[in-house]
Amino acid sequence: MNRFDPRAASALLVLIAACGASAAEPVSETLISVEENIREWNWEYKGEAEQGTEFSIIKSVLHGGKQEGVDVVTIDNGRLKMVVVPTRGMSILGVTMGPLRLGWDSPVREVVHPSLINLHDREGLGWLDGFNEWLVRCGLEFAGHPGIDTFRDNTGATSERRLTLHGKIGNIPASEVTVSVEPGPPPIIRLRGRVDEISFYGGALELQTQISMVVGSREFEIRDVVTNRGAESQEFEVIYHANFGPPLLESGASLAVPIRKVQPMNATAAKSLEGFQQISGPVAGKKEEVFLIEPLSDPQGETLVLLQNANKKLGCSVKYSLGQMPFLTIWKNTALPRSGYVMGIEPGTNYPFNRSVERKAGRLQKLSAGESAEFKLTYTLHTNEASVQEVAQQIAFLQEDFEPQVLAEPPGKGN
Repeated sequence: MNRFDPRAASALLVLIAACGASAAEPVSETLISVEENIREWNWEYKGEAEQGTEFSIIKSVLHGGKQEGVDVVTIDNGRLKMVVVPTRGMSILGVTMGPLRLGWDSPVREVVHPSLINLHDREGLGWLDGFNEWLVRCGLEFAGHPGIDTFRDNTGATSERRLTLHGKIGNIPASEVTVSVEPGPPPIIRLRGRVDEISFYGGALELQTQISMVVGSREFEIRDVVTNRGAESQEFEVIYHANFGPPLLESGASLAVPIRKVQPMNATAAKSLEGFQQISGPVAGKKEEVFLIEPLSDPQGETLVLLQNANKKLGCSVKYSLGQMPFLTIWKNTALPRSGYVMGIEPGTNYPFNRSVERKAGRLQKLSAGESAEFKLTYTLHTNEASVQEVAQQIAFLQEDFEPQVLAEPPGKGN
């Protein structure tokens, strides 16, 4: 799983805080805490559900190269296995279930410690030096393209600031990390983390995240709360950058999404707008293509997106609220594998233009002092044709009788 094998994590364990515990007993453990000055280097919990399903949670630390000192938490719910990286903003390195993997093969081979990332490298593209996760958040004070933005400084004067690619939250270590197991039946595993993006005369945004999964389930939920801890209102952005490679991404794979409006983000994408939901195999010299979508929703305001492989027997779907994340970005980088053969499915509060563009377009959201915004995404893994087809039919039903608006040209600034 992208340079880190959860099966080898047990070899790293020196201290075992819990082992062989009964699933009938609730579990709550603090793994990392600034307030309590705690960092569990090696911790393990093993349980068994009433139906006999064994599950485990392992906290360990990576060593060597650029990943020295990186904390990881590996959750095995008895059916799927997930690796979370608290050191990198609670990003999810990857997920596996049988033949299905959520993740990709980035040219970045290690789980890079944020202390080795200079976000301002390469004119603001330094974020890419650690980019290899399956899911990484872009934000919070800003997300999207690097470049100049104007703002009010601490004197009230208009100043310019050079923003870096996709913000800072993905390169900030979590200050608090806890894990719990609720007995059930069936048991529920919850991993919680707090990441602070706070500076003097700057942003004061707090991310509280909770990753939950039922033992034996093929789905998991991400529930985030972003809070403005400052004394004044503040703009914020968040994009959930989920990246897919093989086996889901392959020649003949396809994307299913109910579309209200679609538009290419750049000239390269404009050439491939027709049929953009179809995936090609790796192509030498292929340039990235980005598509901007306003999805349709069901009566409850939720939408559904599916990536399925060529024979439609493997898939991953995500369900989320358009009220929380009204915009969807599709990033296709179908270059040769050594260059990163990958596609991103990215729900968000905005598109990944520079913040100055998003502000002019009216897509920026604000939080008043003390106000919070909540985000929930439910990902489901599909490993048979019937399961994939069921989701595809739900999406087709949402699209039924609605002709999507297709804009052939990339938007101008402020659009």
